[in-house]
Amino acid sequence: MAYKVQRVLWQEAQAQLKSLRKAVFVLEWRLPESAEFDELDNKAFHVLLLSQDDHPIATARLTQHGEIGRIAVLPKHRNTSVYNTLFAALLKQATSQNIEQIHVQSALDRVEYHRQKGFKPVGPVFMEAGIPMQKMVCQRQQFDAPDVRHIH
Repeated sequence: MAYKVQRVLWQEAQAQLKSLRKAVFVLEWRLPESAEFDELDNKAFHVLLLSQDDHPIATARLTQHGEIGRIAVLPKHRNTSVYNTLFAALLKQATSQNIEQIHVQSALDRVEYHRQKGFKPVGPVFMEAGIPMQKMVCQRQQFDAPDVRHIH
């Protein structure tokens, strides 16, 4: 299935981005809404995926510092094609902004998986919304899709 990829700013598409992220992180994952939206949203590059009938089905963001996160995909659209489309758009943006390193925040129990994908832990373990997390980094050219079930 082909998806429509929109590269958007928070200010342009806030309602759609918030709706997707609330559905996934607040309602499904039960994360506090206060942990979901932050000051980075205003400055980040966002990708919005639309279905063939123009309904928003997924989003993700890339911060100015190269962190990929806030990957929210509606349940019935969670497939490799959607994730690959999101990551391709984010990596294209990272390339255009000369971002050399890609950062993710991984659930602590998935650190070894991400190591095998070329990511390296950076800094101490921290808590986010009650979940132990580890920041990880890899070179953009070595990027291989992280375990999207365990990053935020």
